[in-house]
Amino acid sequence: MDGDVLILSGLWNSGPQHWQSHWEARHPEWRRVEHRDWNNPSRDEWVNELDAAVATCNGAPVLVAHSLGCMLAAHWAASGSPLRAAGAFLVAPSDVDAPSYPIDSNGFAPVPMARLPFPSLVLASTNDEYVTRERARAFAETWGSRHVEIGDAGHVNADSGYGDWPEGERLLLEFLEQLRK
Repeated sequence: MDGDVLILSGLWNSGPQHWQSHWEARHPEWRRVEHRDWNNPSRDEWVNELDAAVATCNGAPVLVAHSLGCMLAAHWAASGSPLRAAGAFLVAPSDVDAPSYPIDSNGFAPVPMARLPFPSLVLASTNDEYVTRERARAFAETWGSRHVEIGDAGHVNADSGYGDWPEGERLLLEFLEQLRK
């Protein structure tokens, strides 16, 4: 792995107490992909914004995604972009096909169900309000991802008690090390 780390936040840009924000503060070389509209995401716009961020990287980046950011990674992988990622660390992928999804899916549905063209790891809670345990497992299997259940962790965000989340950071650093081999 010789590229950057790009943070893909979900709806509403995760917030200052979210683990992505904590990790970004500790690793200033990691960059969050910015979006024009965090509250009303459009799949095509977000995919283009991610593609533009990947184009500025030094080599293929690792995508560190949460919630809708996981769906963004999958849609970008299927977009036909000539750019590549070195891998994806996908936490709490939200099911944009489910009635529990909190807003209009704006093109993110249906969930891309094709193998990702890079190594990936899906970390999922057993009681996430935005994805069932079975759907998270199905995403991982279809995407060719390693799947890790982390127990009853809600949506794995600050509201669920996952602010700093050192265990998640350790798993990410192990994943980055595996990609270097």
